[in-house]
Amino acid sequence: MCIAWPMRVSELLEGHYATAEIDGIFRRISLRLLDEVNVGDYVLVHAGFAIEKIDFSKAREQLEIMEELKKGILPE
Repeated sequence: MCIAWPMRVSELLEGHYATAEIDGIFRRISLRLLDEVNVGDYVLVHAGFAIEKIDFSKAREQLEIMEELKKGILPE
């Protein structure tokens, strides 16, 4: 199973790259598969590539689902 994580773009870099953040963790991602991404946008990231631009409400919903999954899977 593959999971794409919703991440917020925090910085645009040269060469179709950006820095994106989730839960205080920053990663360099590729923007080659998307048109027109700006700082503050939310994107779904899989294997280091932004594969879809999403709105804040969809990102929040997916993050909440992932939190619920972590609570059910990981010991407290």
